[in-house]
Amino acid sequence: MNAGRKEGIAQHSPLARGIGGFGGPGGAFIPTQKAKDVKKSLTRLLGYFRPHAFRLGIVFGAAIIGTLFSILGPKILGNATTDLFVGAMSKLRGEPGEGVDFTKILHLLLELGILYFFSSLFSYVQQYLMAGVTQKTIYELRRQVDEKLSRFPLRFYDTHSHGDILSRFINDFDNISNTLQQSLTQLITSAITFVGVIVMMLTISPLMTLVVFLTLPLSFFATKAIASRSQRHFSDQQKSLGQLNGHVEEMYTGHLIVKAFLHEKQAIDTFNEMNGRLYEASWRAQFISGIVMPLMSFIGNLSYVLVSVIGAVLVTQNAITIGDIQAFIQYARQFSQPITQMSSLTNLIQSTLASAERIFDLLDEEEEIATVIAPVKNFAPRGRVQFEHVQFRYRKEEPLITDLNLDVKAGQTVAIVGPTGAGKTTLVNLLMRFYELDSGRILLDGVDITSFERHDLRQMFGMVLQDTWLFHGTIRQNIAYGRENATEQEIIQAAQAANADHFIRTLPDGYDTLLNEEASNLSQGQKQLLTIARAILADPAILILDEATSNVDTRTEAHIQRAMQHLMSGKTSFVIAHRLSTIKEADLILVMQNGSVVEQGTHQELIKKDGFYAELYYSQFGSWEKQEPAI
Repeated sequence: MNAGRKEGIAQHSPLARGIGGFGGPGGAFIPTQKAKDVKKSLTRLLGYFRPHAFRLGIVFGAAIIGTLFSILGPKILGNATTDLFVGAMSKLRGEPGEGVDFTKILHLLLELGILYFFSSLFSYVQQYLMAGVTQKTIYELRRQVDEKLSRFPLRFYDTHSHGDILSRFINDFDNISNTLQQSLTQLITSAITFVGVIVMMLTISPLMTLVVFLTLPLSFFATKAIASRSQRHFSDQQKSLGQLNGHVEEMYTGHLIVKAFLHEKQAIDTFNEMNGRLYEASWRAQFISGIVMPLMSFIGNLSYVLVSVIGAVLVTQNAITIGDIQAFIQYARQFSQPITQMSSLTNLIQSTLASAERIFDLLDEEEEIATVIAPVKNFAPRGRVQFEHVQFRYRKEEPLITDLNLDVKAGQTVAIVGPTGAGKTTLVNLLMRFYELDSGRILLDGVDITSFERHDLRQMFGMVLQDTWLFHGTIRQNIAYGRENATEQEIIQAAQAANADHFIRTLPDGYDTLLNEEASNLSQGQKQLLTIARAILADPAILILDEATSNVDTRTEAHIQRAMQHLMSGKTSFVIAHRLSTIKEADLILVMQNGSVVEQGTHQELIKKDGFYAELYYSQFGSWEKQEPAI
């Protein structure tokens, strides 16, 4: 493929991440992930809402008005009940008058209907506007992160697991989106409802309001006692769930190996053991947290009984009306809801701020060195590559490449061989500026590669890796990935040059064959042929083959070698190889050990030296060939 489009380095590591959330009736007792610096994360997140300040003002205004309208409802309904009761009682006692004034009651009910209508209307307005504000904010934040990821050096992806990066880009964004859209306005309405209900209850009866308040500490201590007991079990539940998911994924990913070594029973036993631990932790956590609702209902009913008794006494003393008792009971029912909602939202907001902090950590990561001020443009490379006193290390304490000097002439095919960890792949990564040098410089036709924009530099290279990468799409689209606006004829010619055209045409849909996400409907060798065709289509000035033929059979390898010889004619090519039979015809072979080029020359020259290369060669083909090596 064109090296201007970076392929990810496979870095897999187990990831069992606890998910903050709600469990069981009555609230959230699953341990919630918390931000390290809540104030900083909150301030920074709110900063993204500044362009939408006007809309947010409308949202908050609509939330306040709609909530106030809904709070007035029980009072009006109580007045209607009082009028109905007074009229009916006066008629039963035979007092003069018309009895129940249905016109007045109808008028009150009409008022109530209008209030609830506008309350619903304002609620709709706030949700509609908030959805737009939230999605635009998340869009901008996601765009910034996406651009940031494209500017990270390869070192970042080497030191961060792909699972963690995906988790931040998907799960954390979803978490923020859901919270901002649903919970922010709910937090406002809950606070207004809490204050409004208290005011309305005080206007009806301060004594009954005091009774309701006295039940609050009882609810608080009961909830806290249950939460402290259930939290440990929820923590065990999340831990067991993570272990179980990891085991299931591992067993199904490697099911062929499991079957080949007859470990099905052990896998099932391990699953049953983990599943049992998850069951024990889950039922204990759910059972204990499930006590909250019955307990809160008991405390609420206790408050209800006290309010009813005291209210009845006050009615008999003409201190309040019967409609006031009805309205007060409705307010008392609403009183606990905002408290429960705000308590739940507190945990959710903490989790959201933790997600925001993880995203901000990405945005604050160090990027690649800034773009060149006056970059070289319209450069037509011939292919000469020079390394001058190059030094590089991945870690400061572990030197890898020390004082490397190399001069590769244009059009040469250079093979790089050596044991694992010798620095072969590092060499080409430095050439393409995936990493920056510690010292020294690399020249391309006499021009320092740091004088080019990275995009322009990498367009001069084509790379085929040992690990194939194909995306979900047709074979035609995967090959065309190598060059924008490639014609159908050019795609077919590239496939023919890579010896892939024949097997493509044998597929039912030919070039329109759809590859799945992992391209598992092709063999490993066929996938490699497609990546080679993609590189051929890119037609780069310099070609890099990193174990490109390691996954194909010997006969296919021979065809590819012939195609590559034709392709690389007049081009500089770097071939990293462990199978030394593939690089006998190279113009120059570099033998690397511990980051240094210890030998260089043609195959025949290195064999005659009887040095490190000869030792590597004979270790692959047997000592019998040492007497008369096959050239």
